[in-house]
Amino acid sequence: MSVYLIAELTIHDRDSYANYEADFLDILTANAGELISVDEAPEALEGAWSSDRSVILRFDSKQAALGWYHSEAYQAIASHRHAASTGNIRMVNGFK
Repeated sequence: MSVYLIAELTIHDRDSYANYEADFLDILTANAGELISVDEAPEALEGAWSSDRSVILRFDSKQAALGWYHSEAYQAIASHRHAASTGNIRMVNGFK
């Protein structure tokens, strides 16, 4: 069953965040992940949305998503994201 990772981020240091972005897509695709959406101005239809960036990723399975997230390559760049932003990341199941 596919899974989606949904990130809500507030970036407070764009220069440091650029270090994260530089290798992100290569590491994602090397781990069979798919970038579905990046939105710098998400529109809240209900409730509050305080983040300034939303990202949606897709993986074929929970195991694949966790493999990517915990991989040495991703964790090496995640420190740039942690230093440059705050946010929440959730994993949700797809239907297929």
